[in-house]
Amino acid sequence: MTTNQRPADTSAAGTAGDPPVVELDNVEIVYDRHFLAVQGVSMAVEEGDIVALLGPNGAGKSTILKMISGIGRSERGEVTRGRVYYHGEETTNADATTMVDRDVTHILEGRRVFEDLTVEENLRCGLYREGRRFQFDESDYQIAFDYFPQLEEILDLKAGYASGGQQQMLVVARALIHRPELLLLDEPSLGLAPKLVQDIFETLVEINREEGITMIVADQNAKRTLEVADYGYVMENGQVELHDPAEQLVEREEIKEFYLGTSNDDSRYTDVRHYKIRKRWT
Repeated sequence: MTTNQRPADTSAAGTAGDPPVVELDNVEIVYDRHFLAVQGVSMAVEEGDIVALLGPNGAGKSTILKMISGIGRSERGEVTRGRVYYHGEETTNADATTMVDRDVTHILEGRRVFEDLTVEENLRCGLYREGRRFQFDESDYQIAFDYFPQLEEILDLKAGYASGGQQQMLVVARALIHRPELLLLDEPSLGLAPKLVQDIFETLVEINREEGITMIVADQNAKRTLEVADYGYVMENGQVELHDPAEQLVEREEIKEFYLGTSNDDSRYTDVRHYKIRKRWT
């Protein structure tokens, strides 16, 4: 990892003052030195924002989150072109330990709980970092219970026996105990009933506003994600195809047609949609 400071006048955000929390500058990501997963991606995430990262499976959403958090390094991913910055300091190809120490927390897809540990033991894991064990105090749980009071009622339950919704609450609560500055969430709505999806996203907004935690949310539920986001990026085949403030993005005909299903039947994008669907399966 290098620690070069990003020149202020070259920020992708193009705004004066503090640099973005996260900035990707024309990033290319390769796995195993051969597989090109992401190419030419530039984006900026401003402090205190919720940024939506949208797109179908294989678009590159998870890859970008993993390279920001450093997890991608352990999966033989590498930024081979371009630069990644965190608060204006270059963190291209930083490892996960470095980024955790800089208060970046990544919630992976699939509700990664420790199934054989109790809910309480899972929460306590939020205080561990590689090679170090922090002094534990029960007051550390309070932030988890403030947003997910249901967890306080099942502390002794093994996490593997918790419902899908409870497990999703648990992984977010465990991340909060770490007190992150940047929270990366990969498919938080996956496999949840619509009411639970609504509850989770509403809670994420509360956390963002009350705790001041910047978030990047990668999810295929475009409607819910754009409802809570400040800004959005839409990816296809490893590239950013669209980006705009969320309230403008939802009004774009492409988004209505491909992601929200709310466009007019005579939309000029209908034929394009069917072509793209055919192309993915042929």
